[in-house]
Amino acid sequence: MATSDLSLLLPRVLIVSRRTIRKNKFVDFVGEYHLDLIVRYGAVPIIVPRVSGIHTLLESFEPIHGVLLCEGEDIDPSHYDDPELCGLTPEELEAIRELHPSDAAIDKEKDSIELRLAKLCLERNIPYLGICRGSQILNVSCGGTLYQDIEREIGDKNHEFQRVVHMDYLNYDGHRHSINVIENTPLHDWFKDSFVDEKMEIMVNSYHHQGVKRLAERFVPMAFAPDGLIEGFYDPDNYSPEDGKFIMGLQFHPERMRNHDSDEFDYPGCSMAYQEFAKAVVAYEKKLSSSILVPKSPKLNEELEQKRKQIVKSFSVARDMYKSDSHVDVSQSSELKPGADFLQASTALSLQQENRLKQVGATYRNGSSYAQKMKMNQMREKAARNMMSNMSVEQLTELVSFYGLMHQICSETIDRKMNELVVEESMNELVVEKS
Repeated sequence: MATSDLSLLLPRVLIVSRRTIRKNKFVDFVGEYHLDLIVRYGAVPIIVPRVSGIHTLLESFEPIHGVLLCEGEDIDPSHYDDPELCGLTPEELEAIRELHPSDAAIDKEKDSIELRLAKLCLERNIPYLGICRGSQILNVSCGGTLYQDIEREIGDKNHEFQRVVHMDYLNYDGHRHSINVIENTPLHDWFKDSFVDEKMEIMVNSYHHQGVKRLAERFVPMAFAPDGLIEGFYDPDNYSPEDGKFIMGLQFHPERMRNHDSDEFDYPGCSMAYQEFAKAVVAYEKKLSSSILVPKSPKLNEELEQKRKQIVKSFSVARDMYKSDSHVDVSQSSELKPGADFLQASTALSLQQENRLKQVGATYRNGSSYAQKMKMNQMREKAARNMMSNMSVEQLTELVSFYGLMHQICSETIDRKMNELVVEESMNELVVEKS
């Protein structure tokens, strides 16, 4: 298979770019570590540019099989309307902006794009992974709030041994601080083999001055920093990667936790967030594709289409006659004949056909055959429902895909046979004419 063909088959992960200035011009970018890991684990990253108005065009990026949101500026606090925001004076807020100029510059367009994508994921259960700002977006979109500045709001309240440096401008990639991992969480499963002396603790890279203040109710914490800040959380009701479910936020940066000399990860678990996220994306794409599989309808040739129109017109005439309680006019006999011939040739009718024909004042034939067929269908449906209730989601998804394919093959076969019948009928008419 050609590489271009492969790209059409792989699931799509949307990633929103971040804006910076280069040579006095705005430039959009996404960290290559994120892109590399998405590709490595079997998906295609689709970059959503941070440009004005793009939040109104997100449907153009369909189909969406996953969303990864990562770095960026502070989220506009108006989105989470924290009543305790007044705890910081205007002077303190200005001091924060001066200390963190590149991060405290709010980008409302990026906020709009990412909040809309996060809510879309929550509505459709699309796999979502939030790293750093992406975790904050996820929390805010569900009603949670953020600390405006960790150092000012919780740093000063902790004892010295509890204080944590969450960002180091001089050591962007090399900075580490400890976090305590919660047992029976995905994060614990990924890093448990790296714990030392039975301490569920790892050293992580982080680069942020804000963080989760009030965690939205639907989420469960996975890790805390020594100062009490939540470093990771997930939705336990929407976590099953093999079933296409993954909603998670990590405040730290597992993608940057690498050895400077070899580029190897600090821990084997560092890549697991991306690996499990990609697994969920692949499963979601398969589930979505099977559910929207629409079999190709058989195409009627020109002659069959003409016959269909004649039958429809015949039933329409019969309906009008039935409503007006009028008798058959000689001029209408020829118009009624196609419908009568169709009924004469038809065998048992479906319930939908029966009701439709009753509406147009027609009668149906083979009533006993129809009733027997309906009873048999009901018995089969009951047996099928009982069997499927014991099947897993994966088995049911494969079954839907299989029968969708069978439906398509049957439609194509019917199309071919109908065309063969028309050809045969035309040949017979030619033979009659010659004789």
